[in-house]
Amino acid sequence: MKRIVTIQDISCVGKCSLTVALPIISAMGVETAVIPTAVLSTHTMFKNFTCRDLTNEIEPIAQHWKNEGIDFDAIYTGYLGSFEQLDMVSRFFDAFKTPDNVIVVDPVMADNGKLYPAFSEDFAEKMAQLCGKADIILPNLTEASFMTGLEYRTQYTEEYIQEMLERLIHLGAKQAVLTGVSLDPGKTGVIGLNGETGQFFSYSHEHLPVSYHGTGDIFSSTTVGALMRNYALADALQIAADYTLETIRTTMENPKSPWYGVDFETTLPLLIQRLSSK
Repeated sequence: MKRIVTIQDISCVGKCSLTVALPIISAMGVETAVIPTAVLSTHTMFKNFTCRDLTNEIEPIAQHWKNEGIDFDAIYTGYLGSFEQLDMVSRFFDAFKTPDNVIVVDPVMADNGKLYPAFSEDFAEKMAQLCGKADIILPNLTEASFMTGLEYRTQYTEEYIQEMLERLIHLGAKQAVLTGVSLDPGKTGVIGLNGETGQFFSYSHEHLPVSYHGTGDIFSSTTVGALMRNYALADALQIAADYTLETIRTTMENPKSPWYGVDFETTLPLLIQRLSSK
C-alpha cells in the first residue's frame, strides 16, 4: 500500500481541507498521513469560528518522522496560512523528496480574481516559489494569475491558457494544471502542460450553475489518490473531475444537503467502483 502525507488545515465541520482529503484518499486504498497546520471549529464561511494555529508543530512532527525512517510516495499540500508555513513546507520538501515520490501543490489562496483576505501579493510570490519545487501544481486561474503576473481574465482564449501554463512551468514545476477552465459554453474542466515533453492535455465536462465550498479540495485529493493508484496524470484528472461533478450533482438534487459542503460521502462508492474497473 502506498503512503502519502497531506499538509493543510482541518475544519472540524465544513467538508473541506483535511476533512475531505483524509477520507477520500483513504477510501481510494492509500495510507494517508496528515500534518494539520491549524484546527478550526468550522470553515471560514461560518461566523465566529475558532482557530488554533499549529505552525509550531510542523517541524517537530517532520523530525520525528525522519527519526523513525518514515517516507512517503507523495506529498500533497493544500491551504497554507502564513509565510512561516510556506518556509516550513519548503524545508519539508527538501527533507522528504526522493527520486521516486511526487510532490503535488494545490496553491489555495485566491478565487474569482481576488486573493483571500488573509493574503497579499507578496504571499502569492512566495507560493510561486513553493510551486517551483513541485512535480505537479493545481492552481485555478486566479491563483495562476497572481503567481505568473499574467492579467486575470474572465473571458479568454486557448492561447491565453497555454501562455499561463507555460509561465507556470517556468516557475519550476514539472507539470502544471489549470482548473476551472471554460473554453466552450456550458463546459468547464482542466488544461495541463507537461513541462518535460511540452505536451498539453485537457478534459472538460458539463458546467453546473452552482458553487459549493470544498469542491477544489475534493478534486485535488481525488487526483492525488488516483496518481497513487498508478493512473497517469491526465487520467487521474479525468477521474477527479468526474467524481467532483457527480458529487455536486448529487448535492444539488438532495434538498437536505447542508449548505456548507457537498455530499461526497454519498458518492464515494461510485469513485471506488471507477477505480475497481481498471
